[in-house]
Amino acid sequence: MHPALHSWRDELSGTLVRMLAYLGAAAVLSMAATQLFQATPARQVPMAAMRDPWTTIRKPFPAFALSIPEAGDAPARYTIRYNTEGGGRQDILSLGEPNGADPYLQVQIYRPGSEISHFHTADAEMTDSAAALDPVNMRSEAPLMTKFGPLALAAYDSSRGTPRHCLGFVRQYDDPRLQISGRFCRGGTFVERSTLACALDRLTLLSAGSEPKVGALFAHAALRRGFCGNQDPLLAPTPKYRTLWKAVANGLTQRRIGR
Repeated sequence: MHPALHSWRDELSGTLVRMLAYLGAAAVLSMAATQLFQATPARQVPMAAMRDPWTTIRKPFPAFALSIPEAGDAPARYTIRYNTEGGGRQDILSLGEPNGADPYLQVQIYRPGSEISHFHTADAEMTDSAAALDPVNMRSEAPLMTKFGPLALAAYDSSRGTPRHCLGFVRQYDDPRLQISGRFCRGGTFVERSTLACALDRLTLLSAGSEPKVGALFAHAALRRGFCGNQDPLLAPTPKYRTLWKAVANGLTQRRIGR
């Protein structure tokens, strides 16, 4: 064979091998890139779904107060949660140990922003609030009359942690958009309806901020205050309602949530 033809065939074989190698490498890279871009959204979706728009304000400025002298040295807490997406605000006042046999009261005042278009039904709200306690024997009760008007009420027993009897409650307003909800629990004996009404009789407003309708709502509620069964605040101010809390034997230290 002519030397020139031999050289050309050798060069063609080498070139063909290199081209096949390049094409193979490109195919591998292409498949890897396709798998990477297809897998990335699948990893991101759960992270976005897990993101909680509610954040807890580290140094809350209380807008409400709940004063219960009978609570003695029961721990009091005030928490404010803010919705970073819709602008809603939840003021959560609690008194007592959340998982103890002694009385525990939690009141939440929710002023929604654009994160919701409307409140859930009262039954749904009370069911959601009680979910952490794994409620059993949950049943609706007749509305409870308070200074805020009639409250939807549900009675249930907690099956998680310390066994307790609880009353869940909800009151919703359209103007202003505001919801008062929570629960009152205690071990051993049932929570009386009048006891819960007396506790909510102590809930007051400290500052309405830029919401004058909230101020008007609480002002009207104050006019209907029952003073725990005694309608005349001048002749007999709010009494020490001993069934409201476990009274301290040697003197009562006033417990006030909010400042």
